[in-house]
Amino acid sequence: MTDTLNDSDRPIAARPPAGLPRTISSGEILGDGKLVIIRHQDKNYRLQLTAAGKLLLTK
Repeated sequence: MTDTLNDSDRPIAARPPAGLPRTISSGEILGDGKLVIIRHQDKNYRLQLTAAGKLLLTK
């Protein structure tokens, strides 16, 4: 058995109401790093944490 949950496994109260976007913290995406590559429609995008603490998404 795994410790991960998908949306259908979460209690209804933990899921956002229908039609509203999910909220994900930048820490969940970046982890301990400052850069992640996001693959979208066969293209790579870089999501980077800047020295000023802002997020930068570039192609």
